[in-house]
Amino acid sequence: MNPDFSPPLTRAQESRLAIERLYITMRHLFNRGFYKPSGVSGEEIRQALLTLRPEIYGSVNDPQRVELDGLVYVMDRLPKGIEACRIITLVSREGFEHSRFPVLVPAKRRRNCYRVDDEQMVIEVTNGRSEIYDILTHLTFMYMEADKIRRNVFLDRGNKLREWEKLEAIIKSGGTVKEEEQELALMYLSSILGRTFEETQQAFYRFAENAGTNSGLFQIVYGLGSVSVREIQEKHVDREINFTPMLRERVGQHLYGERWANQIKQYIQENGWQQRPIHIISANPHSVINCLFAPAALADATSWDNLYDLAYKLSQPAQNELRQQVSNYALAHGLYELEDLGGTNLLVQVIDTAQLDATQLSSEIVHDPVLIQATKPLLLVMDYAFGEQAFETMDELLKPYDDHRGDSYKLNVASISIMGKAGILTGDKGDLMIPTSHIFEGTADNYPLDNDFSVADFDGFGIDAFEGSMITVLGTSLQNKDILAYFKNSSWKAVGLEMEGAHYQKAIQAHAKIRGSVQPGMKVRYAYYASDNPLITGATLASGSLGTLGVKPTYLITIKCLEKILG
Repeated sequence: MNPDFSPPLTRAQESRLAIERLYITMRHLFNRGFYKPSGVSGEEIRQALLTLRPEIYGSVNDPQRVELDGLVYVMDRLPKGIEACRIITLVSREGFEHSRFPVLVPAKRRRNCYRVDDEQMVIEVTNGRSEIYDILTHLTFMYMEADKIRRNVFLDRGNKLREWEKLEAIIKSGGTVKEEEQELALMYLSSILGRTFEETQQAFYRFAENAGTNSGLFQIVYGLGSVSVREIQEKHVDREINFTPMLRERVGQHLYGERWANQIKQYIQENGWQQRPIHIISANPHSVINCLFAPAALADATSWDNLYDLAYKLSQPAQNELRQQVSNYALAHGLYELEDLGGTNLLVQVIDTAQLDATQLSSEIVHDPVLIQATKPLLLVMDYAFGEQAFETMDELLKPYDDHRGDSYKLNVASISIMGKAGILTGDKGDLMIPTSHIFEGTADNYPLDNDFSVADFDGFGIDAFEGSMITVLGTSLQNKDILAYFKNSSWKAVGLEMEGAHYQKAIQAHAKIRGSVQPGMKVRYAYYASDNPLITGATLASGSLGTLGVKPTYLITIKCLEKILG
């Protein structure tokens, strides 16, 4: 046998190498301070993405067909109008919030963005490297689809496609079409996109769902194509991505997380709550409030069968008045909301259970009124962190607080509960995942944990729950079936993937086992509900939101979390 012979790489190995190349290249370009997406460095990122073929970007490898589901996914996470900008600048918090530039917040990402002029967009980054990689990946995909549009528009002799001229006329007349002319316009658009009329129409309606935070399909396609065309036809109008010196200096320094955490700890000290048992909950900003306060707040306002039914009613867009009633009641009975002054974009709610009327709690939440009155637990609910931001915020939150008088105290943290949504590998949308460990993709880091949640906690509620390791991925948009199937079928036996678990656990483990900032008996709970199954075609995040299917698993996890704390 030839000793030099080596078997070809599997698709999973090729994909892991592509992810590694992507992150090494992006980190290099970030340190350099700029790059051109159509230049040598940009091409390296494109080729790695083409090798990877992420599920969320669908037909990105097709040279003619524009990937519409992926485009909807990406534009929901980028600011309105970015398709028409050739210069994108990533900044830290550098004073734009005090400028007259209007703030643009994407539909599915909490980040402030600013349209500086016709050509330039500024994106404020305060969540660390995960956010930078997330943005660069989305921009790379967007530029690849823009170049497809450009190639589809020009005929062999250099003449523009007739349909492009029709689209141009629509944009110049205001960018909207009358209802009776809509189908004709979509037919023109389908030729430009290389997609069927039906696919184009479906994408049009999906973009219309978030019309306030995107420009609509007509403007997006025209903007993407026009910028790509200009780069080819004119001099000195290359597309550029820049990183400010301040951003490069601040990333990884925990500046925003430290301010955020100190504000919380100062608030706790000012109210004399230092000795209270504190239960940190990473969750959405509504489920804990609704579970604790909505039944009492709406006792005479509406009817419901159970907490899930009540939550579903409150989630409806037309129920602003009911949601306001719950908020007003909660603020009068122990809820305190802390405005984020540090730049993390993470809302924080502090709930003083000493002001909670236990007799008004729903019977669906098993609780002990005597225990609540005796221990007066303090609930600290923080909104979902993003990727590496989870380590920064939890690390800073668990550190002892040194006040301006020179005194120092540790938070009396009794438990940390992490609930959230994740991709599932073993079930379907709406199912639950209970991790026994977190495996950090692309590294040898792994974090076994003693989870205070188990599958048995969720038996009998009509929702399937799966227990096993969870993969903390570098980015949800960089996963493909080959990598995920490897994690599921190999001895890792992974049940799902998410972006924050390993980062949270790294901080918790360091403070519990090394730094001694938290008490030895502190409980740790992790539970996720499935927002998608990336192993099933048509069930990725790009296929659409979970919708009302997510209400029951979200509230089931919340209820079980509150029972562990109050029972």
